[in-house]
Amino acid sequence: MKVGKVKHYYDKIGVAIIDVLAELKIGDRIKIVRGGEDLFEQMIVSMQAEHKEIDKADKGDIIGMKTNEAVKEGAEIFKV
Repeated sequence: MKVGKVKHYYDKIGVAIIDVLAELKIGDRIKIVRGGEDLFEQMIVSMQAEHKEIDKADKGDIIGMKTNEAVKEGAEIFKV
């Protein structure tokens, strides 16, 4: 199930800015895909909205999330 899309990536701090399309919460396992190719999987360990730590994000939220690897704009996020 598609839950988000990467809008921007800050490589110096390893944080992706994500447009949330469905509920996401700490502990969810996600897969990041770009151009139909699976890039990697990870568990969500922290999320921020407007510089505040949050436990869950809902459709329409814009969040920052630390990623285990670099991602590019346009990468899609799926719940595993």
